[in-house]
Amino acid sequence: MNSPFVNALTRALPSIGRQCQLRGSLLRSTRPFSTTRRGLSDAKDKTREIERQILNTQPEQPANDNSPLSAITRMMGQEKSRTNQGVSRDYSRMAASLEAEMIRQPYSDRSPPHHLHVFSHKHNTLLTLTRPNGNPMLSMGCGHLGFRKAGRGGYDPAYQLTAHVFGQMQERGYLPEIKRLEVVLRGFGAGREAFTKVLLGNEGRNVRGLVSRVTDSTRIKFGGTRSRKVRRLG
Repeated sequence: MNSPFVNALTRALPSIGRQCQLRGSLLRSTRPFSTTRRGLSDAKDKTREIERQILNTQPEQPANDNSPLSAITRMMGQEKSRTNQGVSRDYSRMAASLEAEMIRQPYSDRSPPHHLHVFSHKHNTLLTLTRPNGNPMLSMGCGHLGFRKAGRGGYDPAYQLTAHVFGQMQERGYLPEIKRLEVVLRGFGAGREAFTKVLLGNEGRNVRGLVSRVTDSTRIKFGGTRSRKVRRLG
């Protein structure tokens, strides 16, 4: 066919020449993708080589200073040294905090405590101070203050007795010896509340800081022998 005829035909029907243009554009568009695929494959190959070197390396074989493996090993060594320094700093801070806590709470040590037994019966109140091995240091009752018979079981005698015992502990020099003090309560008489009031008041300011534990040793009966007949007046 002649070229003038083909030109006239393409002008009349432009869709005939579009197929060639699309094919050419498709061929041109595939070229950059092929080059990028080659670049990605090269990068993957390099990373795989580095991974193989890391997995197959031995510590005895020296590596080149300019190699990526040596740079990675240096970075790992620096991170280990930094972590070790951080751990040592953390341990030093913990030790300092524990020492400060022990200074703030002097009775938190595990030295055996002294015991102050408070026996508050309905007819009397008895206070006994003992050493950690159980040997008595001071023992007094309401009768030592001049109260007799039924007058020993009230609230006021127990209050005066507790204040007197605390004063005797300070006068005899027992307080510097006592590092920890355990209060052992027994009974539910009027002297129990009186002892608590004195300990929390002005008279017990020197003894209150030594108390590390308060326990209750009241006798509780489970079955056992038959109790005495209840006293009934009138």
